[in-house]
Amino acid sequence: MPRRYPRRVATISVHTSPLEQPGTGDAGGLNVYVVEVAKLLAARGVEVDIFTRAVARDQPPVVELAPGVLVKHIVAGPFEDLDKAALPGQLCEFTFEVLREEAAHAPGRYDLVHGHYWLSGQVGAVAKQRWGVPLVQSMHTLGKVKNAALAAGEAIEPEVRIRGESEVIATADRIVANTSAEANELIRLYDADPNRVCAVSPGVDLANFKPGSQREARWRLGLPQNATVLMFAGRVQPLKAPDVLLRAAARLVADHRRLADRLIVVFVGGPSGTGRSDPDGLTQLAESLGISKNIRLEPPCPQRELADWYRAATLVVVPSYSESFGLVAVEAQACGTPVVAAAAGGLRTAVRHGVSGVLIDGHNPADYAEAIWRLVSNSGKLTRLSRGARQHASSFGWSVTVDKLLGVYGAAMSEVAAPVEA
Repeated sequence: MPRRYPRRVATISVHTSPLEQPGTGDAGGLNVYVVEVAKLLAARGVEVDIFTRAVARDQPPVVELAPGVLVKHIVAGPFEDLDKAALPGQLCEFTFEVLREEAAHAPGRYDLVHGHYWLSGQVGAVAKQRWGVPLVQSMHTLGKVKNAALAAGEAIEPEVRIRGESEVIATADRIVANTSAEANELIRLYDADPNRVCAVSPGVDLANFKPGSQREARWRLGLPQNATVLMFAGRVQPLKAPDVLLRAAARLVADHRRLADRLIVVFVGGPSGTGRSDPDGLTQLAESLGISKNIRLEPPCPQRELADWYRAATLVVVPSYSESFGLVAVEAQACGTPVVAAAAGGLRTAVRHGVSGVLIDGHNPADYAEAIWRLVSNSGKLTRLSRGARQHASSFGWSVTVDKLLGVYGAAMSEVAAPVEA
């Protein structure tokens, strides 16, 4: 049977809207993924409807994100941001409203459902059965993996999530893993059918995240030209380990006094997860470490400005306890900035150790301080890593991601459409 491709896809993103600014709340790499994939699918003639939960009364029911891409706000629960732990109680209402919205159109409106995160997969599983279409699922993070690498202050992922993930993984026609490592975790930890698991790496907007003048970027952002700039980008929460970077910075200042006046540690992002309960935590920790004057806190920003921050940085540091991919690391490298990252999860794919950056086992601030010092004190090594970073990131364009996703979609549709032999 020839492989088919969808005319229209229903994308489910219950807990976070593609219209939100990545870097705060629950908005992050998943949001970027949904937006970039939808826009490129539409450019190739595949219409995309994105269903997300309405969090404000004045949100319009439908917003055109791009030609061929509609964001549909579904009323389910109170008009406010809810903690993800409270969202399972809203799934019945959300699912009912999604099915009702589809029923208002002619039969066969959607050829495929793509769920993002396990909550969306629960909705997608019902839609798959009701509409008779395949479910493609992206987990983005896995509860069992997070529980195996909890940061101090992080709550254990609840049993309702673990059970829900298992149900979605058993139901989905295809499961898209961000890396081969995640694919292995799905098979090993959740008994996923290996024939239904496909590794498709997320991409990066190579038109926006590209090399540029560090001098000009620092001038635009008000950074000294002679500064050693360490950058952290993304949601500020224990899982992302921003405290590891702060403690490493304090050690650098203590061990290398000439860094004290020129080291700047920039955090671009906002509180998220358990970090919301302590929004001043970074400021207070920097003060207790005696490095308040070396810290600069910046709110989440549009991608064009974020690219400037990457270019302005000497190094980007990603010390996360767990990452399904590590989009920040790839964006930074695409701008020519080397990365120092934890050897955790998808970061082993996002960063090529010794070529585009350095991977560190564990979360000992002393190890990060040592690795950072070896790089910032060796301009030749930094230059070589910068070249390697650009080359490594160049293979992660979104067009490659969408090419592979269309193959996954087509295989799932052909399999569902194939007649069952008696």
